[in-house]
Amino acid sequence: MEVKKIAIGSDHAGFDLKESVIKHLKNKGIEVEDFGPFNDERADYPDYAHPVANAVTKKEVDLGILICGSGNGINMTANKHQEIRSALCWQNDIAEMARLHNNANIIALPARYLSEELALECVDTFISTDFEGGRHEGRVAKISC
Repeated sequence: MEVKKIAIGSDHAGFDLKESVIKHLKNKGIEVEDFGPFNDERADYPDYAHPVANAVTKKEVDLGILICGSGNGINMTANKHQEIRSALCWQNDIAEMARLHNNANIIALPARYLSEELALECVDTFISTDFEGGRHEGRVAKISC
C-alpha cells in the first residue's frame, strides 16, 4: 500500500514528538491531517484519539499515528473503535510486525519512552510495511466482535 495521507493526534505529552513526526512525513511528501493538539498545554488524549480513529475508519486517510506519554491511554481509546487495530510500538521490529502480521492501521507511540530518532524509525517502518495476509487474515478477521 502506498501511504499518501496520514491522520495524527496526541496529548500534551506527545505534542513535541507529534510536531517532529509531522515535519518528517511532510518531508517525505506525505499529506498529514493534524487533529491536534496545537500547543503543549494540558490536553486529554481521547479528544484526539477518537477523531484520528474516525478518519482511519472512514478511509479518509491511509493510516493513523497517535502519541501520548506512555502510548497506552491513546492506544486503548483508539481500539474502542470497531475497525481500528492500533498497535503500541516502542521498537522498530514491533512496528514491522504490527503491520506485517496484525494489519495495524494506527501506530501508538510512547513519547516519554523513546527517542525522536527511534520514533521516526518506527513510523517509517510502519508506513512502509504491507500486511502479509495469508494465515494472518483469519486471525485479524477474528479481532472484531
